[in-house]
Amino acid sequence: MGLNSHSFRVRYGETDQMGVVYHGNYAQYLEMGRVEWLRDLGVTYRSMEENGVMLPVISLQIDYKKSALYDDLITVETSLKKTPLVKIEFDYKIYNEARELLATAHTVLAFMDKKTNRPMKCPEYILEKLES
Repeated sequence: MGLNSHSFRVRYGETDQMGVVYHGNYAQYLEMGRVEWLRDLGVTYRSMEENGVMLPVISLQIDYKKSALYDDLITVETSLKKTPLVKIEFDYKIYNEARELLATAHTVLAFMDKKTNRPMKCPEYILEKLES
């Protein structure tokens, strides 16, 4: 299922005193990747929330391979693991400008009804966009 590639530069504030990206910042990089993946699909977090759907992360796994450094041009490649039901799963690969693999990751998010705060099925309009 579609691959989205999103690139950006590492900012100084994302690094430690050695110029290495702080490990916790990778979660934000993954979020950027899936937000852009959804946008490519024609769906935004804002539109989902306006339609009463929340999408919290329920699982996050990252394997670090090589350090990302200050001012590196980072590319996050995001792909959907399988057709979503109540959960949606993404796989990620993060590369530097030299195409060296920096990290691999996997996230699981749950579709939640904003009013009831209970799990719900993937909205039909998202499934329709995935099929087309």
